[in-house]
Amino acid sequence: MILVYAAEMQQMDKNTIEVFGIPGGVLMENAGRGATQWLLENVSHVAGRRVGVIAGRGNNGGDGFVMARYLHRMGARVTVYLLSERWRVSGHASANLDLLEPLEVPVICVPDAETFMQHRITLSHQELLVDAILGTGLRSEVKGFLRTVIEFVNTFADSGKPVFAVDIPSGLHADTGQPCGICVKATVTATFAFAKTGHILFPGTDYTGALRVIDIGIPNHIAEEVYSGKWLLTPSLVAEYIIPRDSTDHKGVTGHLLVVAGAPGKTGAAAMTAMSAMRVGTGLVTLAVPAGINAVVEPMVLEAMTLPVGDYGAVTLDEACVDEILAAASGKSCMAIGPGIGTDDATQMAVHRLIEESRVPLVIDADGLNCIAGKTDILKKAGIPVILTPHPGEMARLANTTTAAVQENRIQAAQAFAESNNVHVVLKGAGTVIAHPDGRVFINRTGNPGMASGGMGDVLTGMISGLICQGYDCGRAARIGTYVHGLTADLLHHRKGRQGYLASDVIATVPEALNTLLEAGNTSHAGGFPHTDVLC
Repeated sequence: MILVYAAEMQQMDKNTIEVFGIPGGVLMENAGRGATQWLLENVSHVAGRRVGVIAGRGNNGGDGFVMARYLHRMGARVTVYLLSERWRVSGHASANLDLLEPLEVPVICVPDAETFMQHRITLSHQELLVDAILGTGLRSEVKGFLRTVIEFVNTFADSGKPVFAVDIPSGLHADTGQPCGICVKATVTATFAFAKTGHILFPGTDYTGALRVIDIGIPNHIAEEVYSGKWLLTPSLVAEYIIPRDSTDHKGVTGHLLVVAGAPGKTGAAAMTAMSAMRVGTGLVTLAVPAGINAVVEPMVLEAMTLPVGDYGAVTLDEACVDEILAAASGKSCMAIGPGIGTDDATQMAVHRLIEESRVPLVIDADGLNCIAGKTDILKKAGIPVILTPHPGEMARLANTTTAAVQENRIQAAQAFAESNNVHVVLKGAGTVIAHPDGRVFINRTGNPGMASGGMGDVLTGMISGLICQGYDCGRAARIGTYVHGLTADLLHHRKGRQGYLASDVIATVPEALNTLLEAGNTSHAGGFPHTDVLC
C-alpha cells in the first residue's frame, strides 16, 4: 500500500486533469460518491437520520457537497453548514454546491464564530457529522474561528456520535501525522487515491479512525511520475519477501551470526539478541562477550555459542578485543553490535574500528549507537551495508537534534540520516519508520504499547541480523524483522492482555508470528501502483 505526501497528491491531481484530461469535476464526483459508500458501510442506515455536513469553501468542502447530494438521495435529513459566504466558493466546489439547491438541501452560511455559535444547538442535535472543513494542504496552526468549529466537532465526537472525515481529519498535517494545533477526532475517514503518510503515522492514525482508500480514477502512470517511494508494510507485502526453506536446508546454509554484546549488569541484552536470532531461523549464532562475563552469559544461551574476547577478567569491550572479533567474523554472515556493551572511551574506539574494518554487514543498536553519537562520519568509512536501529532518543543523538524534533517528523528524520550516511535506519516507536539509503521509506504498523518493556530492542536487533544471515538483503531483513517483531507482540496482546508480557515472551512467539504472517499473506501483493482499497 503506497503512501504519499500532500504535495505529491496535489501534483497527481493536477497531472490527471491537465495532462491525462480527466476533468476535476469528475475526480470530485468520484471522491464524494466513494466516500459516501464507505460511510454507508460504517453506518447501517441513513434514511431519516439527521446528518450535518460542515464544509469549507475549498475542494474538501466540494467533496462534502457531493456527499450531501448522495446522502439526501438516500433519505438522510442533510443540512450543509458552509463556513464561508456563498460567493467565496468557486470552481467545482461551487458547481456541486449549486446542485444542492434544486434538491432543497438546506445550506446555512456560517462565516464567523458569532454565527457559528448561533447554530451550535442545531448542530448538536445532528446524529452524524461529516468533516469537510480542511484538506491535505494545511500546514499552519489552526486558530480563531476554525479552531472553535473543530473544538465543537470534537465535543460532538466525545459524546459518542460518529464523525466522518473527508480525505483527512481537519487540522491533521497530511505528511507528519501531527495535529496543527487542533485536529478533528474522526470515527471514520475516506481518503482519495492513496493514503497520506499522516494517516499512518502516530498520532495521526488515532485521529483518522477507520481508514479506506477510495479510487477516484488517477491513472497508474500519472502516479508513477510523481510518487517518491513510501510504503505501508502489509501482511501480503511482507509475506512476499519470505524465502521458502528448501527441504535439504541445514544449519550450514542458514547463516552464522556474530553478536558483539554484553557488559556487567546487561548480560541479558546479549542473551536476548542471540536467542531472537535463533528463533527467527538463523542456523548458528556465536555470542562474543568480554571474557570476564562469559561465565555468566554462557548458561543463558543453550543453543548459541559464546566466544570470550579480550584479556582474562575483562568485563567491557575494548580495542584488545577487536582483532579477535574481526577474526571471528571471518566466515560469518552478519555482525550485530551494541546491546549492553556500555559507552566508555575504550568501547567507543572498539566500535569505531569494527565499523571501519568489518567485512560483513553490521546491525548496530543501543550502546553501539551511543558510541558513534557525535562521530557519525565513521559510518562513511564502512565498506559494507550498515543497519542502525535507534529509538527516538538515540536518533536525536545521532542527528544532533532533539527527541521532540525527531518525533515531529519521523519520516524526514530517518530518511535524511539514511541518505546522507548511506545506511539503513529503523527508527523505532509507534509506527516504526524504515528508511533506506536510496530514499525509499516503509512504515510499520504492527506492535502495541505492551512492548514498552526492557529488551524489546535487543530482540529486534537479533531478528534483523538473523534474517540477513539467512540470505535476505539488509533492506528486506529490516522490513521483515520489524513487521514480525511487532506481530509477535500483537499475538501476545491478544492472548495475554494489554501489558505485562516480556521480551522473552516475544522471542518465544517469533515462529508462531512467522507462520501467521505466511497464512495471512496467501493473497499475493499486487505490484505497481494499485488503487488499494485497504483498511488501516
